[in-house]
Amino acid sequence: MRRIGIIGAGRFGMALAETLSNSGAEVILVDRNRPAMQQANEYVTAFQGDATQPHTLEEAGFAECDVVVVAIGSNMEASIMATANCKELGVPNVVSKATSELHGKILRRIGADSVVYPDRDSAMRVARSIANHQVLDFLEISEGYSIAEVPVPDGVRGKTLAEADLRKKKGITILCIRRSSEDPKNPRTVIFPQASDVLESDDKLIVFGPTHKLDELS
Repeated sequence: MRRIGIIGAGRFGMALAETLSNSGAEVILVDRNRPAMQQANEYVTAFQGDATQPHTLEEAGFAECDVVVVAIGSNMEASIMATANCKELGVPNVVSKATSELHGKILRRIGADSVVYPDRDSAMRVARSIANHQVLDFLEISEGYSIAEVPVPDGVRGKTLAEADLRKKKGITILCIRRSSEDPKNPRTVIFPQASDVLESDDKLIVFGPTHKLDELS
């Protein structure tokens, strides 16, 4: 089970915490707001405290988290300090919320591994990316149907698309294949698949199908 820390219990942070908890992750939530933490304790482990203080995060167990999301938005100083504290604790993957391009640049400069902009990225999409580390990118295009970028599943590596037959076996359609170029400095090439194309282990697949089928695939 993945342990995920979230700092900030605003709308974004709370939606993220609930979605991740429902996905089966162990979630630790920290915020100064006592009523919000009491409410959140129903589905996550919640701590009232100041995330700009390193000891708060250490006592809450953030040093053992696989991922921490800094979901503070309006207070840029607190967001920056919380992000820096997480990196100082040795958190391997820190995802920080930004409210502007400048804010995002500062967060990256101090060590944030990823920066998200909630005006462009919904909490549910971020949650899926975190909860299911096999999904490289995810976009829900209508209720129950999504497009995702995923690695080639173990069982079909080295097989042709006809042999893999993911549409029949998994209920998903491969829209295209992103394959590494011979020169690693070049971007991946895009292949519009034919039945005879062989799936290579380093390929990334852009797939479409029912959301629950994409979760199963990953």
